[in-house]
Amino acid sequence: VVALWDRASLAEDSGVEDRGGWGGITLAHNVRSPEDADGVLAQAEAAGATIVRPAAATFWGGYSGVFADPDGHVWEVAHNPHWTIAEDGSIRLGL
Repeated sequence: VVALWDRASLAEDSGVEDRGGWGGITLAHNVRSPEDADGVLAQAEAAGATIVRPAAATFWGGYSGVFADPDGHVWEVAHNPHWTIAEDGSIRLGL
């Protein structure tokens, strides 16, 4: 799934400061529940990532947090209650 945001809105949502060094992209890892999002963020932090935005309820009705990996790549970990993630990892959009 690809979602396009304007650069300023993505930087604000991701919790990063865009001073020109940020690539203007945030990778996303979608999970099945808010608890899974918390778990992935904890694993990332234990592996050396920096939590940029702690997980919390979002304006779009989901739950997400953001981390920067040790190489500086920004990742969102998100639970979207409107998506179904199948056992094989495929995503069905909609209600």
